[in-house]
Amino acid sequence: MSDKKDYGQYFQSTYEPDGNRKRPKTAEDVGYSQQEGKRRGKEEVMVVNFDPIPDELKCLGRERTYCIVTFGCQMNEHDSETIAGILEDMGYTATTNEREADVVLYNTCAIRENAEDRVFGHLGALKAVKLERPDMILGVCGCMSQDESVVNRILTTYQHVDLIFGTHNIHRLPILLRDAYYSKEMVVEVWAKEGDVIENMPKIREGGLKAWVNIIYGCDKFCTYCIVPYTRGKERSRLPEDVIAEVRELARQGYQEITLLGQNVNAYGKDLEDRDYLFGDLMDDISKIDIPRIRFTTSHPRDFDDHLVEVLAKGGNLVEHIHLPVQSGNTEVLRKMSRKYSREEYLELVDKIKRAIPNAVLTTDIIVGFPGETEEQFQDTLSLMEEVRYDSAYTFIYSPRHGTPAEGMEDDIPEEVKKERLQRLMSVVNRISREKNEALRGEIVEVLVEGESKNNPDVLSGRTRGNKLVHFVGPKDCIGKFVHVKITEPQTWALKGELMTRVEV
Repeated sequence: MSDKKDYGQYFQSTYEPDGNRKRPKTAEDVGYSQQEGKRRGKEEVMVVNFDPIPDELKCLGRERTYCIVTFGCQMNEHDSETIAGILEDMGYTATTNEREADVVLYNTCAIRENAEDRVFGHLGALKAVKLERPDMILGVCGCMSQDESVVNRILTTYQHVDLIFGTHNIHRLPILLRDAYYSKEMVVEVWAKEGDVIENMPKIREGGLKAWVNIIYGCDKFCTYCIVPYTRGKERSRLPEDVIAEVRELARQGYQEITLLGQNVNAYGKDLEDRDYLFGDLMDDISKIDIPRIRFTTSHPRDFDDHLVEVLAKGGNLVEHIHLPVQSGNTEVLRKMSRKYSREEYLELVDKIKRAIPNAVLTTDIIVGFPGETEEQFQDTLSLMEEVRYDSAYTFIYSPRHGTPAEGMEDDIPEEVKKERLQRLMSVVNRISREKNEALRGEIVEVLVEGESKNNPDVLSGRTRGNKLVHFVGPKDCIGKFVHVKITEPQTWALKGELMTRVEV
């Protein structure tokens, strides 16, 4: 919202020289080119404080409601917290009813095709509602908005959409909403370049128990299958003092668990040219803050250095759960994915972690059916699962994403083969998950109670330090507290137990 920096370099004007607005026909018409997002310039990244919302915009939401529908990862969820904070500062009130809200925003994910299809399904379903209620503002934001083909599709097919803005434009939301109300045309503002790190944006966090804290934006790894480096831009770390101040404030507010977020969270600090301060240093400093549990996601094996392992081995409020995506167990497939490590290097890192943290709980991500993956290469993935013995894994069938290098590779694995491999992989994952959980039978674990079970209000649910879901019967005043639970019935995806004692952590 600050006028101190000229953002004109990032997008073309949507106005003709005579001041008349031209009607967007393509993403280029509104000044967005995905090619620009692929370039990593040397522009200085500034730290900018979020400007106070002008008084004339603070009342824009008076007697109006908003609904945010979020797709995708924790980063998108955290962005939605910020969007909600801005909207409520403008006077809007939250609702969960898309059809009755005055502002509906879809915060989108571009990682997988089915997420995009769901968003377009929602947009199509609201067309009739928009015709009945033309004053409703319908917007699309998030990672899909950074995809040039998606912007073009919305401009041509979903012209009842009022607003499109990108992942780098959230702080501009008050201005964009004002323009959407007063413009007769679709308002589109998507920057190919990522711009600055905006601090002190308002947030609406729910629950008061667990909080996400973003520490780094963007990703520079450029895995061939992944759109994130283009939708989120280059890596930009927040200053350590700003991250630590936010965590300290959350501790003062009584939060019991913090998750540090980044597309590549352990690349933190590598872009801070004025200091030698990396992710291990940040974790070490945050471990001294009075919050019972500190987590992080998602890490990249290439950036998991020895110092970070040493810091995590200290334990305390640094939990032993580590999400370490491998994607494939075959070195040649990893090379084609541009993961920048081999099978052997990954296993060496796993061994290092297990030796330093014997009770480490490892989880991972796996893609099956990457272009050219042979049966023998897939078998390498199965054997790696057996060797590492992950507590759980997120498994996906490969599908090409527009704008990624892998899109140009021949997608030569038949769909039925991909599905069959996925089923075989899931059988191994589920068996090992059940075996790991079975080892906890009779054990007493520390559980942070999050609330009632989704399936039974008489049952409480919470998570262990290792991020395992636990169900047990107990009084409602346990919610928000730490308790000891004895595991009586291990299952594949959760644990059932008996309440033992409450815990002072």
